[in-house]
Amino acid sequence: MKQLITVFVFTGLLISCNSSDKSKTTTQESASTEIVLDSTTDDHKKQFKVIATEAELIATSLMAAPKESRSGAKVIGYNSAGELVTLKEGDNEFIVLADDPKKDGFHAACYHKDLEPFMARGRALRAEGKTAQEVFDIREEEMKAGKLKIETGLTLHIYYGPKIMYDPETSKVEEAQLRYVVYMPWATAASTGLPEAPMASNHPWIMNPGTHRAHIMISPLPETNE
Repeated sequence: MKQLITVFVFTGLLISCNSSDKSKTTTQESASTEIVLDSTTDDHKKQFKVIATEAELIATSLMAAPKESRSGAKVIGYNSAGELVTLKEGDNEFIVLADDPKKDGFHAACYHKDLEPFMARGRALRAEGKTAQEVFDIREEEMKAGKLKIETGLTLHIYYGPKIMYDPETSKVEEAQLRYVVYMPWATAASTGLPEAPMASNHPWIMNPGTHRAHIMISPLPETNE
């Protein structure tokens, strides 16, 4: 009888020890997982930094240009005095207008060099204090008079987003995305077969149809985080 009681006590101790060890292991694994997750989150936060130098401004603004054309694209932008200056010389067909640090968010534009007279005219009119509608009307009349010209098919790429943080390893701006414009002066929905409003968030459509500024709008869906 005494031996039977001893067996029961020994078995109980074994069960208790196993339960304690399992509980300790589970707690340790949970704590370890939390540490890894916290570390991953911190690393993600640390990879972004504020655009602070001219070199960083050039690198991030060049993200508006096709990858294979970035090294040869000319970059222009505003200095601290508000003057438009050349930040980087180029030798291909693209001009990049860098983000203006004085404005909220991020906005860089890349366009074919043949669009420069049209773009420069718009900048000049805005500098005179003209409203968006006035700029539109003036350039419309100048296009009709032959003072300005846009060849059908010239493109504009816009890289924009609400933040000014970027990844130094890739030059990508946090939450920024691309939008594309293909100019087709005087084109309409009837002449192109495109709708005047997007049928879905990433579908092409024609904006300002029938005017000098008629263009195909293409807005790809934002990149998703892996």
